[in-house]
Amino acid sequence: MADQPRFENKVVIVTGSGKGIGRTCALAFAREGARVVIADVDERASRQTVNDIVVSGGQALFVRTNIESPANVADMVKEAIRVFGGVDVLHNNAGVIRYGTVVELTVEDWDFILNINLRGTFLTCKYAIPEMRKRGGGTIVNTASAQAFASQKNVGAYSASKGGIVSLTQSIALDHARENIRCNCIAPGSIATPMLEDAANIFVPHDPGQAINEWGNQHPLGRVGTPQEVANLVLFLASDDSSFCTGGCYRVDGGLLANLL
Repeated sequence: MADQPRFENKVVIVTGSGKGIGRTCALAFAREGARVVIADVDERASRQTVNDIVVSGGQALFVRTNIESPANVADMVKEAIRVFGGVDVLHNNAGVIRYGTVVELTVEDWDFILNINLRGTFLTCKYAIPEMRKRGGGTIVNTASAQAFASQKNVGAYSASKGGIVSLTQSIALDHARENIRCNCIAPGSIATPMLEDAANIFVPHDPGQAINEWGNQHPLGRVGTPQEVANLVLFLASDDSSFCTGGCYRVDGGLLANLL
């Protein structure tokens, strides 16, 4: 941590912050002085994140948020303003995945994935950006994926949603650059999260640990990443340390895409 906390007196919204990357990022923002809004549908996990922040001396607020719903997202942003006074940083991290080819996926599967991963990113930006304007600017960090650039079998809807996030990030960056609002995204590879563990249990139920090791070996660094390694990049992009960065997608993938593309 720098001598001066990078997010002192800043209000940060993190979606999907009950578990995994989102939780780790929320904790990291709080350690650097942010007042953090935990926006998630998982109340139990989210309240644990809030508790961990508070007992460490930070400030956090849980707002149960279904990011598919415009009214729900708008209310979440209003609550952030009511309690903390505004919005400075938005980290769109909430995401879901269901597996199957386009033939196998139901329309409901497709809508579920696109509505949370892509529509949710649109909605949070739609309602947070006007509040950032009132503060004289802000930063947005969206979570895309290495699968936005190099896909694999049975993840068509997920890859499409993450590719959409990359394009949406670029458009938001261009539209709001002169308002001092920067927007970037990240492209993680395989990261040690509950989502990765769920995938391992689906595809290799007899030995999920071995599956994760094999996926790690596909990365040139020879392992899966940690949520903290992702958080390090998110906080850099959300902070003034990256003041000349906007519209970019930054890899945190252990060299995976360099090996594939």
